Amino acid sequence: MTQLIGWREWLALPDLGIARIKAKVDTGARTSCLHAHRLELFTERGSPWVRIWVHPLQGSTQSICCAAPIVDERVVTDSGGHCERRIVIKTTVVLGTQNWPIEMTLTNRDTMRFRMLLGRSALAGKFIVDPQTSFLAGKNK
Repeated sequence: MTQLIGWREWLALPDLGIARIKAKVDTGARTSCLHAHRLELFTERGSPWVRIWVHPLQGSTQSICCAAPIVDERVVTDSGGHCERRIVIKTTVVLGTQNWPIEMTLTNRDTMRFRMLLGRSALAGKFIVDPQTSFLAGKNK
């Protein structure tokens, strides 16, 4: 069963300790993307990991530090046509009453309006997007 959501929604990323982040639901983006103002690579039990510093709320200087295993590195072309090599992690996303694992890339989105993009790979088979509405899944606390 698919759920109707708006073009922007409040999400949670519990594996990363992010209880609330506003995301643009972006059917034009294949992969989801999270704002990271600082990245630090390290090795944990012989596997590559990344430590991530995130400002989850636009306009706030509150920073959350979290870590995740690296699952891939990919070249991503942004909406302006610029190519960038990005780290890819896998994490759980919570939207409304649903939660599921997604892959997301990490990049600095300081100049963007949204700290996160929820891409079409994460949406497939779960949601229908109404581009005229916002926050249909509710506001995470």
